[in-house]
Amino acid sequence: MKEKLKTSFLWNFVVVITLCLLLYILFFASLHCVTRHGKEVAMPDVRGKSMDSALAQLKVLNFEVLIDSTYDPTSRPLSVLKQMPDTGSFVKKGRTIFLTVNMLTPPRIRMPNLKDLSYRSAEMILRNNKLLVGDTTYKPDIATGAILQASFNNKPINPGDLVPQGSKIDLVIGNGLGNTEWDVPNITGMTVDEAMIYLNQFNLQPLLVSADQLSEISDTPSAVIVDQNPRPFNDAGQSNRIKMGNFIDLYIKQNPIPEDIRSSGNTNAPTNVNDNNSQKRR
Repeated sequence: MKEKLKTSFLWNFVVVITLCLLLYILFFASLHCVTRHGKEVAMPDVRGKSMDSALAQLKVLNFEVLIDSTYDPTSRPLSVLKQMPDTGSFVKKGRTIFLTVNMLTPPRIRMPNLKDLSYRSAEMILRNNKLLVGDTTYKPDIATGAILQASFNNKPINPGDLVPQGSKIDLVIGNGLGNTEWDVPNITGMTVDEAMIYLNQFNLQPLLVSADQLSEISDTPSAVIVDQNPRPFNDAGQSNRIKMGNFIDLYIKQNPIPEDIRSSGNTNAPTNVNDNNSQKRR
């Protein structure tokens, strides 16, 4: 009886060991097929290509593709910005590849406040908001190197205004008052509109002052300059000088009579006076 039990035990033990060995061999023999070992391919570089071109190339290699999007103002719309796995990685066929493509339509963001910042700070803030620096012009101002104004499409833009990412923002930068001097221009007799255009040639900054506190200025652009400070000539008849970027006070009146306009001794300035309370237009 004992011999039969012993024989049965040994037989079962041998059978179990044999089955384990067979399963072990079969497992490693099939592992090659399950993992597709030897069927890896090098990940191609599709960055910079159009989305359609990248998809076609990856489909040929039997990859699945998932697409996300972001915006980069320096890249073409619908071009591939990033890929994962990265270029050169060995990837098994059938694996999912993740692509990040550039948006077709840029999102709109709020314009940051650049006023009084340095050019470097403004450039960094624009770049962080995916905006570009456009044209830069310089204007006489005491705030040397500071941003005086920002504009988009030739129109001033204020902080908080919506603007498409990737837009070019033009900047006006102060370059100090400088040492350039001019003869003080004679603008008495001009309308405010005419005076503004004329003073812009000399980079002078006008300050409007009502010449008569009792009379109302109903239409500032058409009001007439009746006096100015500094004046074109001093008491000795010599030309006064003014530095570029300085202020000039303009005393204005809505409907002046000829006697209201202070004579400057310079007959080159245009005159716009009101005779009999009706203003002449040039």
